[in-house]
Amino acid sequence: MNPVSVPMLSLQGVGKAYAGNLVLRNFNLDVQRGEVITLIGPSGSGKTTALRCMNFLEEYDEGEIRIRGALLGYEIKANGQRRRESERTIADVRAPVAMVFQQFNLWPHMRVIENVTAPLTLGKGVPPDIARVRALKALERVGLSNKAEAYPAQLSGGQQQRVGIARALVVEPEVMLLDEPTSALDPELVDEVLEVIQSLARDGMTMVIVTHEMGFASKVSSRVAFMEAGQIIECGTPRQLFTAPKTQRLRVFLRTWFNRNRNGTVDIEEITHAEGVS
Repeated sequence: MNPVSVPMLSLQGVGKAYAGNLVLRNFNLDVQRGEVITLIGPSGSGKTTALRCMNFLEEYDEGEIRIRGALLGYEIKANGQRRRESERTIADVRAPVAMVFQQFNLWPHMRVIENVTAPLTLGKGVPPDIARVRALKALERVGLSNKAEAYPAQLSGGQQQRVGIARALVVEPEVMLLDEPTSALDPELVDEVLEVIQSLARDGMTMVIVTHEMGFASKVSSRVAFMEAGQIIECGTPRQLFTAPKTQRLRVFLRTWFNRNRNGTVDIEEITHAEGVS
């Protein structure tokens, strides 16, 4: 197979259950290099679980997840059964992937620069002087090089989330997974995080984002995937899903969301990401 045609991320027939409750069922998604995919849907539809399985923070029970063609988490034996791979192999396969969490997860006792260097010095054994140079570059990328010596408590929520993005960027990932990156922010702080993510998209970063914010999804996505009961029900460009949904379930979901968020409605004229960014 031509390496160029191999998806950066591929999920085929993925299933995941908690205590007998099926959270993902026959979940299928291919993410190509440079795409920004957002997962939307009601609470409990499996969005965050799907995202965490992509990084093997959650073990999946069925199907396959591949990163750049390499099977994540398991080895398939000759008899078709699978067994969990070694932690080293799992780490090697998922090395191209970094994650940004909803809650910023910054260490409050450490300065910003220390938070950003930690994945390099603690996780990869990079010498501190080299890690600092890379961390400052990542902070500059998100517009926070002047906050390197600050503590998280001295930053706004938007700035803390941008530090979280810098911490993900410092390992130089090929794919970024973002779990509701704006949901913990006050409304006036969302735009600064959105601007950073849009800038990453323009630079060709591959991303999968879970979000409840339809305006955010409409502005940043190459494709939007609507989930219900652990499956993708519809997937297409923001213009397709937000202006011409094919299923009644998505029409109801969007109508309910817009009714709850009248001040956050999607401007259809701004839904041009699929043509202008990707």
